[in-house]
Amino acid sequence: MSHFAGKLGIMQRVLPSYRAPFFDLLAQHTDGLSVFAGQPRPGEAIRSAMHLDVAHWETAFNLHLFSGPLYLCYQRGVLEWLERIQPDALVVEANPRYLSTPQALRWMKTHKRPVLGWGLGAPPVGGPLAAVRAARRLKFLQQFDGLIAYSQQGAAQYRALGLPAERIFVAPNAVAPRPNAAPPARTFDGPLTLLYVGRLQARKRLDALVRACAALPVQHQPKLVLVGDGPARAELQQLAARIYPNTEFTGHLQGEALAQRFHQAHLFVLPGTGGLAVQEAMAHGLPIIVAEGDGSQADLVDSHNGWLLPPNDDAALRSALAAALVDPAALQAKGAASYQRVAETHNLEAMVQAFIHAINTVKG
Repeated sequence: MSHFAGKLGIMQRVLPSYRAPFFDLLAQHTDGLSVFAGQPRPGEAIRSAMHLDVAHWETAFNLHLFSGPLYLCYQRGVLEWLERIQPDALVVEANPRYLSTPQALRWMKTHKRPVLGWGLGAPPVGGPLAAVRAARRLKFLQQFDGLIAYSQQGAAQYRALGLPAERIFVAPNAVAPRPNAAPPARTFDGPLTLLYVGRLQARKRLDALVRACAALPVQHQPKLVLVGDGPARAELQQLAARIYPNTEFTGHLQGEALAQRFHQAHLFVLPGTGGLAVQEAMAHGLPIIVAEGDGSQADLVDSHNGWLLPPNDDAALRSALAAALVDPAALQAKGAASYQRVAETHNLEAMVQAFIHAINTVKG
């Protein structure tokens, strides 16, 4: 794997626990990595990392302003951090709502060092003052020496704005490393297990998943396992108790306890937004049902390893579940394709390699 011969700084609003392995692996391929990140707002249901083993974590003080579409975040101490670590390159989240980013950009430009933005892409802007907001976003993105997108769709959106194509890169979003063992052997001669892993919140559309399971013919109804916690848990538990009692709520799991749930499952479903758990499920050889969202889902899932659904489409979700749960042979084949995709292209190592390539390219 390539190496960045310099010190790297990364600015993050927060440091979720699922990102820690990526930053530690990335640090091993630099001459030093420091991550500047703070804590989420109460109620965000983001489980923060406790520590980094290889990279250095500098705790930022996040000042959260407003909420919803008006949300802004200011991180105190960014200039002091930059002066102290003296990064040779900097990666920041490509989000104009983060008010400390312009400070960091100015500092790096003054010292003639490159800055890359890391983001989902640039979807069309709608609503009031759309033209003003789009122009502001373009001006913001034009300041970066390069842009790293989570997906091919995100990269295409950056190119559509007229940003230089040779400075746009794709790092496949991943939380699991390249698997080094065969996927677990699964039997399909009894009731199947349907798995979800992630936050329990409205945008995940887990209520639609519970209702879709309840609508299946009784002989094909799976055990539904929901791993995670969040603000929607109590409401979901009430719904499941009423219409689909064959639902298990495990709470947050990690490590071996989480791996065991992946091993016991036959099918992974993500009916709402998100996508990181999809890659982890694929690393365990699971077929996938996922709704389209930020674009990364389309890079991970197609007809070879699962079902990619239109967003917010309850009928499509029911149809995919009905097709999947009556065809064990197809599930096995799609699970094998998932495993192969993660082994070859969508893993932490590939993500790190893409970052190093982007940084070395803009560093020149």
